[in-house]
Amino acid sequence: MKADIEDWLSQENGHALLQAFLDAFAEQAFYVLDQDRRLLLWSRGAEQLTGHRQEDCLGQAGLPGCPLPFADVWCEKLIHLPHADGHGLVLKQSVQHLLDSNGGDCGVLVCLASEHAASVSQNDKLYAKKTNFQGLLSRSPAMQAVFQIIENAAETTATVLVRGESGAGKELVAKAIHKLSARSDAPFLAINCAALSSSLLESELFGHVRGAFTGAIKDHQGLFQRAHGGTLFLDEVAELPLDLQAKLLRVIQERNYLPVGGTQSVNVDVRLVAATHRSLREEVRQGRFREDLMFRLRVVPIFIPPLRERREDIPMLLWHFIGMHNADNFRHIEKIDPQAMKILLDYHWPGNVRELHNVIEYAFAVGRGNTLRMTELPPEFLEPSLHDYLSPSPSIPREQEADAIRQALQQYQGKINPAAKALGMSRATFWRKRKHYGL
Repeated sequence: MKADIEDWLSQENGHALLQAFLDAFAEQAFYVLDQDRRLLLWSRGAEQLTGHRQEDCLGQAGLPGCPLPFADVWCEKLIHLPHADGHGLVLKQSVQHLLDSNGGDCGVLVCLASEHAASVSQNDKLYAKKTNFQGLLSRSPAMQAVFQIIENAAETTATVLVRGESGAGKELVAKAIHKLSARSDAPFLAINCAALSSSLLESELFGHVRGAFTGAIKDHQGLFQRAHGGTLFLDEVAELPLDLQAKLLRVIQERNYLPVGGTQSVNVDVRLVAATHRSLREEVRQGRFREDLMFRLRVVPIFIPPLRERREDIPMLLWHFIGMHNADNFRHIEKIDPQAMKILLDYHWPGNVRELHNVIEYAFAVGRGNTLRMTELPPEFLEPSLHDYLSPSPSIPREQEADAIRQALQQYQGKINPAAKALGMSRATFWRKRKHYGL
């Protein structure tokens, strides 16, 4: 019986196999750090580029004279590295964090190249662009579709309605639309419609004239006037009172409005992006939202999937926020304890990406050392009732699983490792299922 490639790989010495693989690319410099950030592998290409011999580097804590590469799951930057003969090198360093099946830190794979060389392939550049889209980090196929809608919508002046749970990144979507649009040089202003009373909200949106009410000692320009030529983001638009909904509808239709207490209309040219965590159709059915305004706002609807539905993003986001706080030089987290990672991966994340960031900020505040431990997670993560917030693992119908594997392969141009990670599978499981479905 013919041996399966996975069986063959499992029997090989992984260290020797990876070293041989790196040495096969003699023109490029690769090295691997283990989870303790000591040099585990050093390719011949790295030896030729830097002059540092393999036998002198292995086991050392990083490169001589070069900071250890702690960053996002993938990153690229210029570094200064002394050559073995003493002269300085300016190199491009591309870093890929290696994660185990639970999202734990296994080590780092690094590529070095001359600053004048093509250090990163076009595929790597495309991958980086797809995973970090205008500050929105994701490698989920569902979010890739969202990124495409944002790009397309930005080319138009259509009103956009963003729907997503709290903390999912609705304002980041609005900012991305503005930045990619022809209005990017004009103002981007935002307001939370649930944060102010009806009278204060009306004054803030539309402005008021002197003497319009007690305390109005001078004319006040509203957000619409201040955002002229740019974009106005209306967060939690479902909370807008009905009387202001009528006024907002007039602005959208007529491109003008009356300030509070005013008699002369103000003409405005503003692109609206609205957001809500509620279903506007349900709000209309309950009589709390105008149907005509709903249709005016949701010309281009964009739905942001909650974090629990794109769990492949959790490790990347964790390391992104860890990298942000590592840069503050207060504490330097290099590893995540497997028990802590399991809890973080299984958590339901009702507060989505914002909550995840808060968890990392909490860990930096209360913990010490280079490992994020389970005891450094917020108290609610350690309570017995945590199971209420853990995501179930429902069985996936055969058709859906096959489609998911097919889409992942297309998304990552046939690359097995990133496709398997995106679906939360090990490489072996992904291979087996791919073969089972004949993909």
